Amino acid sequence: MENNPCNNKSKPSANGLIPNFILTSLGFLFVALGAIGLLLPVMPTTPFLLVAAACFANSSPRFHSWLLNMRVFGPLIRNWRETRSIPKKAKLLAIITIVLVGGSSIAFFVEATLLKILIAAILLLHIVFIANIKNTELLAKEES
Repeated sequence: MENNPCNNKSKPSANGLIPNFILTSLGFLFVALGAIGLLLPVMPTTPFLLVAAACFANSSPRFHSWLLNMRVFGPLIRNWRETRSIPKKAKLLAIITIVLVGGSSIAFFVEATLLKILIAAILLLHIVFIANIKNTELLAKEES
């Protein structure tokens, strides 16, 4: 039998504890959560995608390659893996989305003052975290 990394139908994962179908299923769950994170300001996108990539890397080379080659998610994952950075455009879009969607949620859908403050603090923490991540473009300029 040929040594093919895609031929792992019932073989357990590299660590031998979690079967491939569970890791693959978790990978798709985290991809879905990452996609939801594109729309909801309180859910991060990149951490879910990184976990999905790790699940696929240990269970399915085909799905790992699929995720890394996706037009929307692939560059984010590759940038993060290689340089621990995200593009300036992605940072700006994330912060604008947090402000617009999170701010309108606080203004129009939350009545309790304490809850408004709590949600605003959570949103602010996300903004600070995103703002402190290195810009991919700045790293490229420093290297050249």
